[in-house]
Amino acid sequence: ISVTGGTKQDFVSDLIDWSVDFTRRDKNLQTAFAAIRKDVAQVNAFLVSKGIPAKEIVAGAVDIQREYETEYDAKGNRKESFRGFKLTQMFRIESSDVDKVEAVSREVSSLIDAGIEIHSSTPNFYYTKLGELRIAMIAEATKDGTTRADKIAANAGGRRGNLRYSNLGVFQITGQNTNTDYSWGGAFDTQSKRKTASITVKLQFAID
Repeated sequence: ISVTGGTKQDFVSDLIDWSVDFTRRDKNLQTAFAAIRKDVAQVNAFLVSKGIPAKEIVAGAVDIQREYETEYDAKGNRKESFRGFKLTQMFRIESSDVDKVEAVSREVSSLIDAGIEIHSSTPNFYYTKLGELRIAMIAEATKDGTTRADKIAANAGGRRGNLRYSNLGVFQITGQNTNTDYSWGGAFDTQSKRKTASITVKLQFAID
């Protein structure tokens, strides 16, 4: 008897990973650096005021780029002129307070009114107990497949024998109420806070 057992489990993410970056531009590097240092203090103060602990705010190194403007003369000759320096600072927040950080990620754009060129990335959501969930779901899927085999054997007037073969299917994690597709290698949604995990297992039993 060959059967496929399966199970699904809804769960809510317990870890959020969010990053925000902001930029300053100026032809003078020292002026741009002084401006972005003020932005660092202001953004950090904003995040802390919203309840995010300072220890969860990790600042990356300031990225410095030279920007050029391309122009063409009447003969079509290309000319590049120096526009100035572009300095970008990134903050990354990883927290178990998912709801709070998610809310702050929507509010941080208010700093634009303070003259800060800020960009908020889409938060990523994770589940720290995924290993335990997967083991429990394998057991449930195996139980489901065994029950199916019992019913098939009973309806055929026989009895399920020992397990001969098993093959674990792909572990899929999709967002609830989204159009996330299943994939051959296994979907792993990080954009949704509320997710659904699913798994299948193929079983083959002897018949007594």
